[in-house]
Amino acid sequence: MVRLDRITTRGGDAGETSLGEGSRVRKDTARIEAIGAVDEANAALGLLRAQIAAAGADAEADAMLARIQNDLFDLGADLCVPGAEATDARTGRTRLRVSDAQSARLEAEIAAMNAALPPLASFVLPGGSLAAAQAHVARAVVRRAERRAVRLAAEETVNPAVIRYLNRLSDHLFVLARRLNRNGAGEALWVPGGARQG
Repeated sequence: MVRLDRITTRGGDAGETSLGEGSRVRKDTARIEAIGAVDEANAALGLLRAQIAAAGADAEADAMLARIQNDLFDLGADLCVPGAEATDARTGRTRLRVSDAQSARLEAEIAAMNAALPPLASFVLPGGSLAAAQAHVARAVVRRAERRAVRLAAEETVNPAVIRYLNRLSDHLFVLARRLNRNGAGEALWVPGGARQG
């Protein structure tokens, strides 16, 4: 378990931070950018959960998002230790790694939510209810985290399940936004060239 006695350590004042295995890196490296984008995504999900709670609706969605927030902490821990091996060769200790089982759970939730929604005849404009709009913001932030993880994977070894999870999560949040818009009834659809008409 993690124990944090002090929050301010001054260890990063020179623009460096520690990774999970103890090495020090600059805060603008591709790995730290990826970890930071995942943190932003988790914060966006926290705001979405607060909006769902304020509306007093959809406890099932809140439970899904609570699990996802924990998954994102797992994902951040995975990225924090370079490599993709599940076991530390030096110590023999098991590393926390994201697994495809977590992506499979997202896929099952996507299918269940989507089954209750009307089919789409056009792209959806982000918006509708406050919670649905925040789900779209979270989706866009997750896409940025995915891009940062892909960039990192081009430079260093990354657990491929990390990228698959982030890809699945953005789909999940898109379908969740539709659900939060009264099962699709409160969403606005893209009208190609619509802004030029009239």
